[in-house]
Amino acid sequence: MQTKSVLTLSDANLILDAAQQEAEANGWAVSIAVADDGGHLLALRRLDGAAPMTPTVASEKARSSALGGKETQAFEDMINNGRTAFLSAPLTATLSGGVPVFNDGRVAGTVGVSGVKPDQDVQIARAGIAALS
Repeated sequence: MQTKSVLTLSDANLILDAAQQEAEANGWAVSIAVADDGGHLLALRRLDGAAPMTPTVASEKARSSALGGKETQAFEDMINNGRTAFLSAPLTATLSGGVPVFNDGRVAGTVGVSGVKPDQDVQIARAGIAALS
């Protein structure tokens, strides 16, 4: 029987705190979502000034990253490079900003960020994940 790592509520809060710190240090109003390995929302934080749609987009980025097992940037790149058939995949957010949390080579959960430029969303997500180290 296999065992797997999962994110706890404590882990999710640690990620949210570090990601929020990164966003606020740069003056970015975003929403940050943390999901489990199946894409189910564990925690969500919408910073002051974040647009109303950002919680939904951040949550869906986290879900897409979990279901695909990779950063959502990979999906966006596939589509932008001509693989338009991927638009029919059962993922609703194939935009950059969803980043998986790996432990022992397996996805333990994901972080999705929405509200600023794609590379900035990823920067915030990675800062949150780095807090687990």
